[in-house]
Amino acid sequence: MLRVLLRQFASPLIYLLMVAAGISVALGHRSDAVVILVVLVVNAVVGALQEGRAERSLRALRALSRHTARVVRDGRQFVVDAREVVPGDVLLVEAGDAIASDARVLEAVALRVTEAALTGESEPVDKHAEPVSRDATLADRTDMIFAGTLATAGRARALVVATGLATEIGRIATLTETTEASKTPLERRIAQFGRYLVVGALLVFALIIGVGLIRGMAFADILMVGISQLVGMIPEGLPVAMTVALAVGVQRMARRQAVVRQLSAVETLGATTVICTDKTGTLTRNEMMVAAIVLPDGSELTVTGSGYASDGGISKDGLGVTSEQLRELLDACVLCNDAQLDAPKPPLGDPTEIALLVLAQKGGVDPSARRAALPRCAEVPFDPSTKLMATEHHGQPTPLGPFVVVKGAPEVVVEMCTTMRENGAVITIDERVRRSLHAAADSMAGRALRVLAFAVMDNTHLGQLGQRDLAELRGCRFLGLVGQIDPPRAEVASAIARCRAAGVRPVMITGDHAVTGMTIAAALGIARDNTTALDGRELANLSDADLAQRVPTVSVFARVAPEQKLRIVGALQARGEVVAMTGDGVNDAPALVKADVGVAMGKTGTDVAKEASKIVITDDNFATIVSAVEEGRVVYRNIKKAILTLFSSSAAEVVVLVGAMMLGYPAPFAAVQILWNNLVTEGLITVNLVLEPAEGDEMQRAPIPRDEPLLTRALLTRMAVLVPTIAIATLGWFVARSAAGIPVAQVQTETFTLLAICEWFNVLNCRSETKSALDWSLLRNPWLLGGLVVANLMQVGAVFWGPLNHVLHTVPFDLDIVIELGLVGSTVLWVEELRKWRVRRALRSGVGFMPTGGAARRRAPRARRRS
Repeated sequence: MLRVLLRQFASPLIYLLMVAAGISVALGHRSDAVVILVVLVVNAVVGALQEGRAERSLRALRALSRHTARVVRDGRQFVVDAREVVPGDVLLVEAGDAIASDARVLEAVALRVTEAALTGESEPVDKHAEPVSRDATLADRTDMIFAGTLATAGRARALVVATGLATEIGRIATLTETTEASKTPLERRIAQFGRYLVVGALLVFALIIGVGLIRGMAFADILMVGISQLVGMIPEGLPVAMTVALAVGVQRMARRQAVVRQLSAVETLGATTVICTDKTGTLTRNEMMVAAIVLPDGSELTVTGSGYASDGGISKDGLGVTSEQLRELLDACVLCNDAQLDAPKPPLGDPTEIALLVLAQKGGVDPSARRAALPRCAEVPFDPSTKLMATEHHGQPTPLGPFVVVKGAPEVVVEMCTTMRENGAVITIDERVRRSLHAAADSMAGRALRVLAFAVMDNTHLGQLGQRDLAELRGCRFLGLVGQIDPPRAEVASAIARCRAAGVRPVMITGDHAVTGMTIAAALGIARDNTTALDGRELANLSDADLAQRVPTVSVFARVAPEQKLRIVGALQARGEVVAMTGDGVNDAPALVKADVGVAMGKTGTDVAKEASKIVITDDNFATIVSAVEEGRVVYRNIKKAILTLFSSSAAEVVVLVGAMMLGYPAPFAAVQILWNNLVTEGLITVNLVLEPAEGDEMQRAPIPRDEPLLTRALLTRMAVLVPTIAIATLGWFVARSAAGIPVAQVQTETFTLLAICEWFNVLNCRSETKSALDWSLLRNPWLLGGLVVANLMQVGAVFWGPLNHVLHTVPFDLDIVIELGLVGSTVLWVEELRKWRVRRALRSGVGFMPTGGAARRRAPRARRRS
C-alpha cells in the first residue's frame, strides 16, 4: 500500500508543486505551502484508494477453490494439496480434475485435456502415452499434461516431472516478470509537459527579475512578484482534476464490467489504435455449437442459435426440416454421448458432446427421454488413435433388436459404412457416393467446422470388442455428418464495426489453426480482402524488421507461442501503434505486460494473466473492451477541457502580473489570492468539469495520436483567443480603477474577484469545442452547476467575511461593483460564443472548420486545414 501511495507522487507536475511549496516556506508564506501540500496529499490518497479498491475487486473476482490432487506414493493413493505435489509422484487424473503439475502420461484411457489457458487451443486435446518428437511444439506434446489445465474426459496415470516455476506455466510467469512494461501515453505526455512547464516558468521568472531590476524595485518585492507568477503559472488543480477524471472513468467502466487496476490505463484505452484480442471466449462464446448437418441424401441443413442455448432450429433454405433421416441422426447424437444437459444445472462434459445434446433439443428430441427409452448396455470409449466411439443400446428402433451407434472422424466412419437410407429405402454406398461424402466433410472442414460422422450397426452386439476391433468393422449404415464451431458472440460484430468507425484496428491472436481463425475473423469483420493470416511457424522465420513490415496486413496470428506474442506487440509498437492486448491464459501474460494496456478476462482468466494486466473484463466480452475504449476517450476529452480551462486562466494571470509590472503598477493581486483562486474558486469547478458526460461522437473520431502533447496546436489556438480576452478585461479594470484613485487594497480585491468571474465564464466555454454554452446542456452535469454555486459563495466569503479578509488581504466593496464586474467578466463568454458560431456556420457550409483535437485534424483534408 505504501508503494501504491508513493507512486501517486511520480509526476513532473507534482514535483513542480513541491518546489513551489518549498519556496513558499523559504519566504515565510507557510499558509501557501500548507494549501499546496494539502492538494498533493488529497491527490495521492484518491489515486491510492482507487487502485486499492481495484485490487480488492480483483481478489474477490479470482477467489478460487483450493485445489487437491490424487497421487500414488509407495504404492498407496493419497489426496494432497496441489501445492504439495513433487516430482516423482504419480498423478491420478479423471475427468473434471484440475492438473496440478507437468507430468508425463504413463497410461491413458480416452483422456482429453483443455489447454486453452496455456496454448490458446480452444478444443480439448487428446492425450496418450505414445512419445512425440523432441522438437514438438507445446501444443503438440500429446504425451504430456501441464499444470493449470483441466481434464474434460477419460482418465490417466502420469509421472510428475515439474512443479512450481519449473512448469510451463512457471516458465511463462518468469518471462512475465522480466518483461518491461511500457509507459502509458498519458505518462509520457505529462513528463513532456512538465519539462516544458519548468522551462516556461524559469523564463518568465527571469523576465520578471530583469524587468524589476530595470525599474529599480526592491529585490524582496521583485521576488514576491516572481513567486506570484510561479504560483499563477503552475496549475495546482490539474493533478487533482486528472486523478478525479481517471477515477470517474474507473467507476463508469466498473458499471460496464471492467475492473481497472491502474488509473492511467483508462486514458490509454482512449488512445488505443490496435486491439490484439484472443478468439476463444472473447470473440466467441467458448461453447461449441452445431452449425451444419449433411444427411445421407446429400442435403445440407443449417442450424441456428448461440452456444449452449436451446434457442434456434434446424432448417433448409429457411424452412423447418423433419424427416426420418434427421430423427435417426439426432438419436445417435444423444445416445453415443457422455455429456449431461440437465437444466437448470450447468452442462457437464466435453463441449463437443454438449453441443450434440443441444442440437437434439433444437430438433425436438428430449435427450433424457431417448436415453431412458434406449438404455446403454455396452460401450467402447473414444480413443484418439482410432478416432472412434461406440455404444450399444437395447430397444426397438428397428425390427432386428439391439443396435450399435458409432461416432468419429469422417475419414474413418465413412469407410466403415456400406449402406445408407435414402427416400425411405436402404441403398448401397458405392465409390461415387463415398467420394461425395468425403467431399462434403472436406467442405465443412474448409469452413472451419469440426466434423463428426455418425453411423449405426443394426442387430449387433459390442461384446468384447476393443478399439482396434471396432476400427476393423464394416457394414455400418451411414447416418450423417455434423459440423461444429465455437460461435461468435452476437454483440461482437457490432462492437468491431464501432472499432473500425473509431479508427481502431482489431487483430486476432489465437492458439487455433489459421483456417479456423480466419473464418471467425471474416465473419466478424476483423479480416478483410487485403489482410492475411500468419501462423507461428511462419512468424518464427521473420526478423523483427520483417515482422514490423508485415503486421499492417495481418488480421489473424495463429498457433503462436508466448514469446511470439511479445514480438507481435513489439512490432506494432515499433510502428507507433498504441496496443491493447487481451488474454486469459498464462501464455498471454508476457504480452499483457508488454502492451500499452493489458486486458485480462475475469471469468476464464488465470491469476497470472490478471496480475499482468491493467484492466480486467469481468464478463470476458470483446464488446466490453470497446465500451471501455469509449470511456477512455471521454476521460481524455474531459482532461483536455480541464487543461484548457486551467492554462488559459493561469496564462492570463501571468500576463496580467507581467503587464502590470511593465506598466509600472504594483501587483494586481497577492500570491495568496492567486492560490485561493487556483485551488478553491477555480478548482471547485474544474474538478467538476471532468465529470462531463459523453458528447456522443467519441467513437466517430480517430484515435488520439501517440505523440500528441497535452497542449495541442488546436488548444493553443483557442488559448490565443481566451487568454488575451481575460487578460485585457482584468488588467484593464485594474488600470482604470487605479487611475480613478481607488485604494490599492480595494482595487486588488476587485481585480481578484473579476479574475474569478472570468474563469467561471471560461469554464462554460470549455465544456465543448463547438456547442454553445447558452443551452440547457449544463443540467446534464449537476456537479458543475453545483460547483459554480459553491465557488460563488466561497468568493463572497473571501470578499465580505472578516476572517478571510485577513488571510487573503481583501476588503469589502459595494454591491453595485459586483454587477459591473459580472458584465466585464462575461466578455470572455461572448468572444468565445462568437468563435463557436463561426465554426458551426463553417461546418454547415462545408468550408472546413474542424473541431479541435488531433483526431479531427488527422481526418481533415489538406485543403480544409488552411481555412
